[in-house]
Amino acid sequence: MDSATSNLDGPVDRAGIAAELERARADLHALLATASPAQLRAGSEGTRWTNEQLLFHMVFGFLVVRRLVPLVRFVSLLPEPVGRGFAHLLNAGQRPFHLINYLGSCGATLVFNHRRMGGLCDRTIAALTLRLHTEHERTLARGMPFLTSWDPYFSDVMTLAEVYAYPVQHYDHHRGQLTLPIQGVRWTPGRVRRAPGHP
Repeated sequence: MDSATSNLDGPVDRAGIAAELERARADLHALLATASPAQLRAGSEGTRWTNEQLLFHMVFGFLVVRRLVPLVRFVSLLPEPVGRGFAHLLNAGQRPFHLINYLGSCGATLVFNHRRMGGLCDRTIAALTLRLHTEHERTLARGMPFLTSWDPYFSDVMTLAEVYAYPVQHYDHHRGQLTLPIQGVRWTPGRVRRAPGHP
């Protein structure tokens, strides 16, 4: 568990999570500003996406969390067996999810290309940060069983605070798969880096 999200020794470090979100946002803009069209069209390392498609997938992680937050807030109020059954049901859709995930990032760059995905990321992170700072402490500490087959950065049970921290872990993992030159782009990886495994 990230020290910024742990509730064992006190309140969740909202400022720390928000700072990580801002770090990723600023890094994305630096990458978009320095990459040439040819570099964006080049293949990434270890995925079937181009660099531009992978950049959108990195932004997509923030979009997913914006939708996950109300879901976690709701499911965490239900009896645990109900939440676990819901997670098992979603886990059963692993194969179509990964296909849709891959094709979605391929197609999305036709609309949210390198000129537009920065603004999309800005709006999404602004909304997440605003919501994070308005959450009740007890709500951030609540958790739900999660979809462990969907992403290696998901754990069996995740608190809402951990869900807010997840998209930067996802961003940092894929940041290392870009084949863009990083000269002039200062990048400081986040504090939590689990073992690679996400496709």
